[in-house]
Amino acid sequence: MREELKGRCGAVAGAVAVAVGVLAAGAVAPPAAAAPFTTRPDTVQQGLDALVRSDGMPAALAGVTDGKGHTRAYTAGVGDVATGAAVPRDGQVRIGSNTKTFTAVVVLQLVAEGKVKLDRHVDKYLPGLLQGDGIDGGGITVRQLLQHTSGLPDYSKLLSDDIRYYEPRDLLDLALRQKADFGPGKGWKYSNTNYLVAGLIVQKVTGHPLAVEIDRRVIRRAGLRHTYFPAPGELRIRERHPKGYYQASPGAPFVDATEWDPSWAWAAGQLVSTNSDLNRFASELLRGHLVPEPQLKQMRRTVAAGRPFAAGARYGLGLVSTPLSCGGVYWGHGGSMTGYETRGGVTEDGRAVSVAVTTQPGEATQKHMEKIVDQALCGPFPGRAGGTPAPQGGHLG
Repeated sequence: MREELKGRCGAVAGAVAVAVGVLAAGAVAPPAAAAPFTTRPDTVQQGLDALVRSDGMPAALAGVTDGKGHTRAYTAGVGDVATGAAVPRDGQVRIGSNTKTFTAVVVLQLVAEGKVKLDRHVDKYLPGLLQGDGIDGGGITVRQLLQHTSGLPDYSKLLSDDIRYYEPRDLLDLALRQKADFGPGKGWKYSNTNYLVAGLIVQKVTGHPLAVEIDRRVIRRAGLRHTYFPAPGELRIRERHPKGYYQASPGAPFVDATEWDPSWAWAAGQLVSTNSDLNRFASELLRGHLVPEPQLKQMRRTVAAGRPFAAGARYGLGLVSTPLSCGGVYWGHGGSMTGYETRGGVTEDGRAVSVAVTTQPGEATQKHMEKIVDQALCGPFPGRAGGTPAPQGGHLG
């Protein structure tokens, strides 16, 4: 969930802004100075401070781990622009398209169990469901769904400003009104519809709601204590969190979007989590603790990816590799959801970082977030005396 989501809330946001005009960009207080951890500048804290002071983010949060039990959490800005309340350390945020990796893990577990085959067509599991202009479920494979090579058009382009609860089939109907972007396997284009269909396959094969399968198979297995799939109609974020904001344009008032219904994202982006849980999830996945090695190898078989990912990124099965300035790659996904944006991932050596901000930023700020991730994964671990180099990201075949 990224830039394609920004326009859909304009009309509603304008109405809400009248009532909450005090939520202006100028109300954001500067971040409190971080206590010195060493005499060496901390590039992660400096990066978060810049996201607030220079990029205008209400708040920024980050979590870093070296994979050996050493972790550190960061904050900058304010958690509530109206009251100036502090940003909760490691607070919960809506993680958007990071949800796709969770959905993909469930599908790959079903592959390992022999219940789903990656190169079998969607019609095998959902007969007759995908039919439209250039769209035929008899020609689209599960692998193509997970890798965004199916050609299915993105339903989110047709979402209106009506912020309400959506059933997955409502969203699929929006997608099927459009013409296919290309024939199956003939290109790559990021589309939330792919993961909508993947979620429907999970439900059909298991006989259980997707949220139940993600909780049982991924969240509990990975030991994630602050991650959950919101229930239908559940608008509030359950634990301590910074508020998320919608901003119609740079300099426009911030509109509190924390409790806007997230159901339109479903299997493609509905989860709530924290930076520390995202780091743990990515680490557990890359260690082979969530899917068997043969299926993890399939997840890491990549094709060249374009927008909305960084230059040089490649897309596997719900897993993205991004080049590091120090050599190698890191693995993760990233996500955007009304009110929040996240970036991060893990290296082959277990170094992990997640960065979040509390409004959907423009492309320049996204690049700044990606730079913070790169610096955290390539530089010395924060607070480690002597400037010991960080583990390098390893190339995966």
